[in-house]
Amino acid sequence: MYMINAQDIEKLAGLARLSISEEEKEELTKNMGSILAYIDAIKKATEANKKANTEEIYGVRNVMREDSEPHQSGMYSEKILNEAPRREGDYVKVKKIL
Repeated sequence: MYMINAQDIEKLAGLARLSISEEEKEELTKNMGSILAYIDAIKKATEANKKANTEEIYGVRNVMREDSEPHQSGMYSEKILNEAPRREGDYVKVKKIL
């Protein structure tokens, strides 16, 4: 876990072109420290959830079958082209839309 200090706050203020008092620096140091601790806790929880199996938690599984025996390329092309209203060679002819 990373702890932020007054020098880091000064650097951030300089990058943001802000002038801050010593009291504001102390308050921002505390606030930024707690924000970073919260982010660290979220990061750890996220990493723990990534390790868990999605199927076990959510009941999600892939329902698609493997494509084990694909048909020969072009096997149905002629049948599909014959069903088209208009055809030009090996293409379906459609109305020009501009």
